[in-house]
Amino acid sequence: MRFMVLVKANKDSEAGILPDEKILTEMGKYNEELAKAGVLLAAEGLQASSKGARVRFDGAKRTVIDGPFAETKELIAGFWLWQVKSKEEAIEWLKRAPFGGGTEVEIRQVFEPSDFGPALKPEFREQEERLRQQAAAKR
Repeated sequence: MRFMVLVKANKDSEAGILPDEKILTEMGKYNEELAKAGVLLAAEGLQASSKGARVRFDGAKRTVIDGPFAETKELIAGFWLWQVKSKEEAIEWLKRAPFGGGTEVEIRQVFEPSDFGPALKPEFREQEERLRQQAAAKR
């Protein structure tokens, strides 16, 4: 099972305040543990929403909205992608993260092809696998 672990933004991350050396060191050690356990697939921090944009879709119309975005508590400051056996295992790993007070982190399971059952026809499964292989080859 794969889980996306979403670290919510806060006033500091939205102000572009970078983590200090102590936090970076602790997070580095934590990420090493995840990697050694075979859990870590990806991990990245995100720039403040002031450097981002949203695209709103309305039929054929596309509207671009430049950041920053007002609701900090609904924004994402970073993420992990983990491979674990269950949501409970993801929660146990997350409880070990070196976050202080006020941090909120969300865990969401990633859809797997098998989740779609017969609606995902063999040609769609083959296309998905081919695209994953192409993306991996370009890294």
